Amino acid sequence: MLVLISYDVNTEDAAGRRRLRRIAKQCLNYGQRVQNSVFECSLDAAQLRALEAKLVAEIDQEKDSLRFYNLGNHYTEKVRHYGVRPGYDPAEPLIL
Repeated sequence: MLVLISYDVNTEDAAGRRRLRRIAKQCLNYGQRVQNSVFECSLDAAQLRALEAKLVAEIDQEKDSLRFYNLGNHYTEKVRHYGVRPGYDPAEPLIL
């Protein structure tokens, strides 16, 4: 299933900047950055639970925000993209 993850981390102090880097790194392990603090991740249910637990443990719930949008397996009709950085289909082979 495709999951959209967005976050907003308070970076006024060094601890916040560290949280921001750690959250981004975890998201990169599971998906692709589509905007600065937005990732598209193709996950199964177990991966989603694991990633969610890691990210929730990382944020400061008094200062930061974290959102998960489950777009499901039939997401192609739910996503429209305009502008630079064209989208990709995570189900298709990736050729480097």
